[in-house]
Amino acid sequence: MIPNHLAQTIKDAARVEEVVGHFVELKKKGSRYLTHCPFHNEKTPSFNVTPSMGIYKCFGCGEAGDSVSFLMRHEHMNYPEALRWLADLYQIEIVEEEATPEQKIEQDERESLAVIQAFALRWSQEQLWETEEGRRVGLSYFRERGMTDEIIKEFQLGYVPESGTAFVDKARVEGHSDELLVKAGWIKVNADGRAWDFFQGRVTFPIFSLSGQAIAFGARTLRTDKKLAKYFNSPESLLYNKSKVLYGVYEARKAIVKEEGCYLVEGYTDVISLHQAGIKNVVA
Repeated sequence: MIPNHLAQTIKDAARVEEVVGHFVELKKKGSRYLTHCPFHNEKTPSFNVTPSMGIYKCFGCGEAGDSVSFLMRHEHMNYPEALRWLADLYQIEIVEEEATPEQKIEQDERESLAVIQAFALRWSQEQLWETEEGRRVGLSYFRERGMTDEIIKEFQLGYVPESGTAFVDKARVEGHSDELLVKAGWIKVNADGRAWDFFQGRVTFPIFSLSGQAIAFGARTLRTDKKLAKYFNSPESLLYNKSKVLYGVYEARKAIVKEEGCYLVEGYTDVISLHQAGIKNVVA
């Protein structure tokens, strides 16, 4: 096992433009690089590499990530293979250590939580766009707030039905355990073992990492009951450290580099409203 501190040293040393440039021809354009996307066919280049942020992003197909994720996606490497390739490129000696049982458990949990959040992201969007309740309640709310369908889709907003068990029922069918669904923040379990959807009857705002991975969610109630908290948020987990995450940074990162600065606002809808108005270097 490659120790975490060494893995971070390798990532810090990697220059994304050099790594991507090993496999595709890049053309410098200002502070970034541009090329045709290697992950889908396109006539106009939309694949951007931003050295200052260490990331790439295709604005055609949505593929995004860092040097490691590029190798995993383009060269079909697994995570350790990608790290070893980079270590060799940058002449960093790797001294591996045996993973402890605790480390193996932690890694398994991290990967499982990532799978759950990716599933929840798809499911909540389907509920918003493809169900009568979602369109009538959730989509109507977003539109009443002045959001266009395009911006709703861009920020991958969603909806959780009122029934109380729609999510947990589907998640169980997909093979996800109640224990991990609780840790991901999507369900609660009563003392008698009955599980229910934590975000029931709420619209959802997914929170992404810098590389575009869904790591947490905010959810707003649409009820008028003042006893209910207006917003519920995912708990901290192995994926999500609230003090280290800014809402909208994934969507804003290109504009932040271009504008050399960003605006900090209070909440989810502030970010979305400003994006829709053409101000994209904004986070919450």
